Amino acid sequence: MDCTLHVAWDDDLTSYNFGPDHPLAPIRVELTMQLARSLGVLDHETVTVVKPEPATDAELEFVHDPVYVAVVKRASGADPFPMAARFGLGTDDDPIFPGMHEASALIAGATRAAAQAVWSGATEHGVSIAGGLHHAMRDHASGFCVYNDPAIAIAWLLSQGAERIAYVDIDVHHGDGVQTAFYNDPRVLTISLHENPATLFPGTGRPTETGGPDAPGSAVNVALPAGTRDAGWLRAFHAIVPPLLRAFRPQILVSQHGCDTHWMDPLANLEVTIDAQRAAHAAIHQLAHETAGGRWLLTGGGGYEVIQVVPRTWTHLLAEASGHPLDPGLPTPPAWRDYVARRTRAAAPQFMTEEAPASYPSFDHGWDPDEPIDQAIIATRNAVFPLHGLMP
Repeated sequence: MDCTLHVAWDDDLTSYNFGPDHPLAPIRVELTMQLARSLGVLDHETVTVVKPEPATDAELEFVHDPVYVAVVKRASGADPFPMAARFGLGTDDDPIFPGMHEASALIAGATRAAAQAVWSGATEHGVSIAGGLHHAMRDHASGFCVYNDPAIAIAWLLSQGAERIAYVDIDVHHGDGVQTAFYNDPRVLTISLHENPATLFPGTGRPTETGGPDAPGSAVNVALPAGTRDAGWLRAFHAIVPPLLRAFRPQILVSQHGCDTHWMDPLANLEVTIDAQRAAHAAIHQLAHETAGGRWLLTGGGGYEVIQVVPRTWTHLLAEASGHPLDPGLPTPPAWRDYVARRTRAAAPQFMTEEAPASYPSFDHGWDPDEPIDQAIIATRNAVFPLHGLMP
């Protein structure tokens, strides 16, 4: 099916750059957009690519403390600012770079613009592929994230009258910044599927984190054991996400598609393939149409295998959002492989698939209380399903 898609993109989005040795390499989004263009993903009549404007201070302050925004601006200038360390800046995770505020505000602006395109009815789906910086907190940077663009977009939607927003985060790391921003707001349901916090940053996202006193059940966390593969990951996703979205009935679905769940990712410990990630993208797309009237705002996120994984996964995501999913068996275009070789001196992948079946046994057909994946599912369902009128 054709879907109208607003792609918030400008090459300046690659200016969010912590330096040549930092894991969050901007070339990952550059190679993604090049691959998507090479495969014609952006050429459909229903796809529009629109240059975004940076978020204004007022928009940033939907989520961030004005003092923090001022600190980011000052730290982005030519003069050193020793106070910045108190705000999470100048660390190994979030080193200061020239133009940091401008680059960060542009990403936030891209995600907000995609949200506006969807909420206004101009398009069904909006994507900010450079976005998904879900760790940034109200008053400090965290985990490679300076401004929290998904939270800013959600807060903007609330300011426009949205009353029920669901956020689904499939990054390997807990979506802690977004959860924190709306932990006591019953209008926002946050669902995060991630590696167990006992083995991975940021150390939060346990099933017992279920929302503040005014919003019980508004936070949902699925903490999966290290080593989880396709079948377990998809089993957990389908056991938790669809029932909750069907019960909540959001007016708009927001999703973060970090692909650091992949088995090649250097910073985490799950064992998921591109084919399973592609299946999750498709499931979220279907749920947007089923539960939110097709209104879907989607972002990128983490992903640190920048040649073999990120471009393929996010090109599949863009294609899925356009309503024209790619055959996973397609070869990657020779021109794109040449581009990768020139830019990185590394060999590009030959095909858009890893030939994984991306299948899973349904939790509804039976479960094993001694199986670690099922233990994670049961813990989450027991914690939040009754709060949504669902049986664990």
